[in-house]
Amino acid sequence: MLLRTPQIALTLSLTMAAAALPAHAAELAILRNGFEQPCHHHTGVDGKLRLFLSSGEGSYIDLKPEEIASFEILPDPPVPPAVPVPAPAQDAALTKVDLGEIMASASREHNVDVDLLASIVKAESGGNTRAVSRAGARGLMQLMPGTAANLGVTDSFRPDQNVRGGSTYMDALLARYNDNLALALAAYNAGPAAVDRYHGIPPYAETRAYVARVIHEFNRRVLARQRALASAVHP
Repeated sequence: MLLRTPQIALTLSLTMAAAALPAHAAELAILRNGFEQPCHHHTGVDGKLRLFLSSGEGSYIDLKPEEIASFEILPDPPVPPAVPVPAPAQDAALTKVDLGEIMASASREHNVDVDLLASIVKAESGGNTRAVSRAGARGLMQLMPGTAANLGVTDSFRPDQNVRGGSTYMDALLARYNDNLALALAAYNAGPAAVDRYHGIPPYAETRAYVARVIHEFNRRVLARQRALASAVHP
């Protein structure tokens, strides 16, 4: 079965693209050609508009005033209120072998690379089956209750259900964004609506860091897998 395994060179380039976004975007320049450019702030210099990509003055883009239709104020999304969740009874500890088997099964069933699933689990919960975020996301792959229900997950604290639901969701996002891993991860973190609105990775500090972190871990795992395979073929 062919798994969705984005090429390493592609994921590395996407990491660089994500890192190039402003560290704390406060504005969004709407360009007349239909594109958008996040920036920290802007000012007029020698008849042009200078868009600064960070709070400092060293990184900027100069554009003609007629190239820009408008600016929008762009705050980071507010932190949602904590959702109280009753503390469930503790399960027996999930071993790495158990988790590996669950992810391997989900990988085969839902067409998502097992190393990508492992990278998402590490970023989302660190392997904690009982993890609950401030927003109420639950379990290994941090499924929101509404998303879990739509995916047929009845208990997000059950590792097999959670990983099955998360891998189904990731498969759908990869299909939606034509296997663009960075966009699929951004949608997993911030929601597809945010990715579609900004026509790319949303300019949220948390989302940019999340995308870069997962891609870095995924690349590390794929390279390790390739080295292990090469050693087995040519000991």
